[in-house]
Amino acid sequence: MKLDYFQICQSLLKDLPQRQREILTRRFGLKDGRRETLEFIGDDYGITRERVRQIEKEGLFEVKPKAKQYQQVFQHFKSTINRAGGLKEEEALLEELGGENQKSQVYFLLNLRDDFEKIGETEELHPIWTIDKKFLTLAQKTINSFYNKLKKAQRPLSPKTFNSSLPQIALNSYLEVSKKIQKNPEGLFGLAEWPEINPRGVKDKAYLAFKKENRPLHFTEVAGLIPNGLVQTVHNELIKDPRFVLVGRGTYALKEWGYQSGSVKDVIFSVLQEEKKPLAKEKLLGKVLKQRMVKKNTILLNLSNKKYFLKDSQGKYTIKEI
Repeated sequence: MKLDYFQICQSLLKDLPQRQREILTRRFGLKDGRRETLEFIGDDYGITRERVRQIEKEGLFEVKPKAKQYQQVFQHFKSTINRAGGLKEEEALLEELGGENQKSQVYFLLNLRDDFEKIGETEELHPIWTIDKKFLTLAQKTINSFYNKLKKAQRPLSPKTFNSSLPQIALNSYLEVSKKIQKNPEGLFGLAEWPEINPRGVKDKAYLAFKKENRPLHFTEVAGLIPNGLVQTVHNELIKDPRFVLVGRGTYALKEWGYQSGSVKDVIFSVLQEEKKPLAKEKLLGKVLKQRMVKKNTILLNLSNKKYFLKDSQGKYTIKEI
């Protein structure tokens, strides 16, 4: 529904005394989208912030009866919130109803009807508009349940994976009011502190590049996958962060993929220790090559170091006992 909220607000305010009209306009940002504080306006008029609050209240009292002529507008607001499960995060609601240019007007109109109730921001929730507080209880239960599912999965999930009787639009709306759960550009929800959801700095952006490509990458490739990524900066972060393992010349992989840190020698040690028995050359090479992108000769060169490894009469390798 395309409505001119700017014109509606102008019509509602036009018969008010000048100071009431100006204060409402400034308090709700109806002129330039910038909402001004009681104190700031009071300083301009040379009156107390409490007096500004009184004038604002008086102005709203005068405007509310006039707003009844716009039942179609308020029914549209109510239908939108209903469709979202009875509540919606404030910024998302203003954006959906008013677009980029008329959010302040929508916010003003929402304040004119008792059908709509604003729930203020808390440590865990963004500001919310609802048509009944009972929906907040349902939203909080849904958020907590999905939060536990994310903690167990340890990866971002689509709301479609959540076994819920809620319509998808309502489920999305409930999750979007949470601060501890956020949505990434791919539309997946995860914990706010996860780099896949809220990347912080080059190292998290590099981590996301690996996750997206799902393969080992040379540090120059990683830099190319990060907007404005400087090669040396990226390389330095890969070296320092334990999430990344050097698996070849300048090539890194994620530790969570099963790669272990250390040199080729360290990998050979680890393989032989896990097997707890001598290994034939080809089998040992195969296992090491799963961990490192190096030439076979590099592995054989390490195996030839009799200070660390021994080769028995059957040509199998084992760790030298110290």
